[in-house]
Amino acid sequence: MTTTRSNGSLYTHIENHIATLEFGHLASNSFPSELLDRLTKAIDTLSKDSSVYVIILKSEGEKAFCAGASFDELISIINLEEGKQFFSGFANVINAMRKCKQPIIGRIQGKTVGGGVGLASACDYCMATEAASIKLSELTIGIGPFVIEPAVSRKIGLAAFEALAWDASQWKNAYWAKDQGLFSRVFETISELDKEVQLFAEKLASYNPKAIQAMKEVNWKGTAHWKELLIERAAVSGELVLSELTKKALEKFKK
Repeated sequence: MTTTRSNGSLYTHIENHIATLEFGHLASNSFPSELLDRLTKAIDTLSKDSSVYVIILKSEGEKAFCAGASFDELISIINLEEGKQFFSGFANVINAMRKCKQPIIGRIQGKTVGGGVGLASACDYCMATEAASIKLSELTIGIGPFVIEPAVSRKIGLAAFEALAWDASQWKNAYWAKDQGLFSRVFETISELDKEVQLFAEKLASYNPKAIQAMKEVNWKGTAHWKELLIERAAVSGELVLSELTKKALEKFKK
């Protein structure tokens, strides 16, 4: 299914204790504010659902997993409050994923940029295809990957984060991402990926839910301060996106 909605789409399907969250947007599965807000609320709702033991996070189509922030919305930001509010959308999703009681499996079928790398990093376990190259391109448009940095650094380490963030125009392939710990397994085809994601989700769903929840809490220990930290980082990005350099860079990229 491919969305035709300008604000994107989000579908939730629950079967055999496994919830599948699928987001989509015409612009390479990028995120406008409304879609970020809907995803945050969907994760919070699933977290409270005792019948759900595992969550699969995926995006529509067979190309990009996620192109990050909506360019159209970035260009339209006219003041600091709007900027902070927009980037807080990514902060809220990451915090929802962090606090979610169930483990989240990331199904990464294609290229992933910026905030998409943040989403993948906030998953508890990621599987990908060989096409799932990653890039943190924020510096090229005059901002930086500030909101997602804690999640990315926690997952792959500061050195690997710096390799991505400073070299903002270069893609790193799926096997590099696997070597750094972002992806746990990489497959040649999407059909193989889907098969293994489903099998893995079924395994997790068969384990003691209380043990799974306790495991999640242990893995995310020491991140409670992210509630404030990520919003502070959103304010930094919100200010930078107003600069003339960034506005020009965004227009150039859009063209």
